[in-house]
Amino acid sequence: MAEYDLLAIGNAIVDVIARCDDAFLTDNNIQKSGMTLIDTERAEELYGAMGPAIETSGGSAANTVAGLVSLGGTGAYFGKVSADQLGTIFAHDIRAVGVAYDTAPLEGHPPTARSMILVTPDGERSMNTYLGACVELGPEDIDAEIVKASKVTYFEGYLWDPPRAKEAIVKAANIAHEAGRLVAMTLSDDFCVHRYREEFLDLLRSGKVDIVFANETEALSLYETDNLDTAIANLAEDAPRLAVVTRSEKGCIVVEKDTRLVVPASVVETVMDTTGAGDVFASGFLRGLTAGYSLQLCAQLGVEAAGHIIAQMGPRPQTPLKDLEAIKPLLG
Repeated sequence: MAEYDLLAIGNAIVDVIARCDDAFLTDNNIQKSGMTLIDTERAEELYGAMGPAIETSGGSAANTVAGLVSLGGTGAYFGKVSADQLGTIFAHDIRAVGVAYDTAPLEGHPPTARSMILVTPDGERSMNTYLGACVELGPEDIDAEIVKASKVTYFEGYLWDPPRAKEAIVKAANIAHEAGRLVAMTLSDDFCVHRYREEFLDLLRSGKVDIVFANETEALSLYETDNLDTAIANLAEDAPRLAVVTRSEKGCIVVEKDTRLVVPASVVETVMDTTGAGDVFASGFLRGLTAGYSLQLCAQLGVEAAGHIIAQMGPRPQTPLKDLEAIKPLLG
């Protein structure tokens, strides 16, 4: 069994990305800058109303492990697709970038998940997600040997929507900790935090999760405060090892108990699409962490990787991140 830097567990989703104006969001009753779960009928309705789109394999945790591999790391992924056309596309795409992916596909209904992502001129993305086969991810899909072989097991907060996935995550976290490995999560979305606030806090306070990633809005939502210093102080107390708070153009704050490390964002001339920015920030940070880099360098890798992603359409790197002029010196 090969050793992996990162095992990511998430909702295996094919993204359908299109540009629109704010009026389109209003006319179609779409919540701006968030993620809304939708059913099959709504998915078909939105797909019909959208303009020209690009289809690409996505899903938060899948984007993170794809980004980490693009940075020269090694990764594996657990996520459920169906044995249909979109499922084939997803499996091909994630394997093609070098991620180990062997989760057995679902035979029959429901179909592979898809997310209709509307990108407004300000680069903000509004996601409307049909979970489909994702809801069938369960404990039987957790390969214990891959968990034991992974330096970090990382999962997305979105997994708290499909019920059986919770059991899968707890199983993976227990296996990882028994093997002396780390467990990390991303809070994913402030609407997700609102739904599962107490459960997310319990994951941190019980020690099930060692490292947590959040953006500023998610951190504030987690502690029901409008004061970032208060949220940071609480994260320092609750996160067993590390908390990392991203702040868009303000960069990020790394929280390690009494230590606060502030790292500025990279300079981006034109923001094309913020889809995947937080996911790929986590790619850079975890690439550094699993390589034994300093927290300063981990954060720098994160902001540079995220800065590159928001200057393009789509959440997956179109050229290897490890070859970028801004990143090569950081990797040594």
